Amino acid sequence: MRRVVITGLGVISPVGNNQRDFFSNLMSGKSGVRALSAAFSDKLSIRIAAEVDFDPARHFSRMKLGSLDRFSQFALVAAKDAIMDSGLALSEAEKRRSGVYLGTGIGGVGTIEEGYVEIYTKELPRFKPLTVLMAMNNAAASQISMEYGLQGPNVTYSTACSSSSIAVGEAYRLIRDGYADVMLAGGSEALLTYGTITAWISLRTLALPDEKDISASCKPFARDRTGLVLGEGAAVLVLEEAGRAVARGATIYGELIGYGSANDACHISKPSVEGQVRTMRLAIEEAGIRPEEIDHINAHGTATSIGDAVETAAIKEVFGVRAYDIPVTSTKSMHGHMMGATGAIEFMAALLAIRHKSVPPTAHLEHPDPECDLDYVPNVGRRELDIRTVMSNSFAFGGSNAVLIAREFSP
Repeated sequence: MRRVVITGLGVISPVGNNQRDFFSNLMSGKSGVRALSAAFSDKLSIRIAAEVDFDPARHFSRMKLGSLDRFSQFALVAAKDAIMDSGLALSEAEKRRSGVYLGTGIGGVGTIEEGYVEIYTKELPRFKPLTVLMAMNNAAASQISMEYGLQGPNVTYSTACSSSSIAVGEAYRLIRDGYADVMLAGGSEALLTYGTITAWISLRTLALPDEKDISASCKPFARDRTGLVLGEGAAVLVLEEAGRAVARGATIYGELIGYGSANDACHISKPSVEGQVRTMRLAIEEAGIRPEEIDHINAHGTATSIGDAVETAAIKEVFGVRAYDIPVTSTKSMHGHMMGATGAIEFMAALLAIRHKSVPPTAHLEHPDPECDLDYVPNVGRRELDIRTVMSNSFAFGGSNAVLIAREFSP
């Protein structure tokens, strides 16, 4: 089997729109959570979110914007940055063995809601002509393939919070097993719409605004946590067969060595310790390493009461007493829960932890929950650590779990 490395990173996030700012802000504990800026926010009972600072006119012509939902805009910009970062240049023959695997939870929901307003509220006779093509879940992946002429496999995964982790994991296996040489993989989400936020409020899983500091509203693993904060953004990674990357002198952020995917098969929204344990163990087994070789975990850590306790218990079962020695971070405390994009963004944070030998904090962890008693790196990031092998957890509604493991690359 062939080795697979990551040679390019592109990100659009509430804490930075390039990898340097993204990781620097994470290390500083800077939160992207704030009061929702949308005009409809005064209609909502919860008015906080992790929005990105993004001006589409800087990236696309007016004509092009007419055919792109916001989630496709994010994905295209993240893909462009990842390709530039990797220095990737593909011949026509190589493009036939290069593809795109992306994840998204809900696709072009902004376009869908706009269409529904037009026909149900304004009583217009029809949707805009390009509505279907902008709203479909595979629009972003298709736009990337067309932009760069990538003629290999193109698949969109939609498994809620684990969508982009699964996209990265399946792209890894595609290269490893010889079906492709280069893949762009990641995810994109733009779900901060009136209808979507209203639906999440009804589910009663969203965090209440912190009375003293709105930016501190997401508190994973804290005793006073009240729920998740919705976010938006995209992350795209360039995955490449290792020999090819070495031959062209590419910068290598890490080697993807393990991927586990399993389902709880017990409840549509309540997570399972057994399912998470099984998924982590599958990833470790595929990586061919011992649990004690994991130096850092980027946790799913949504800041829900049940979710954080279940993940803590699962990590303890997999790692035993070693669990207490592993720095575990929930970066959602800063960039929010970006649903279909969040797995790829968190895996990117884990890769940058290897590169910078530093671990971001779990922000706003002032009051630890006794039930969540691992080393969650409270409030202050750590530098100059011997980080060589990392794990990134994604545990989704529907019980669809995915875990990625990467290590420092050695030719």
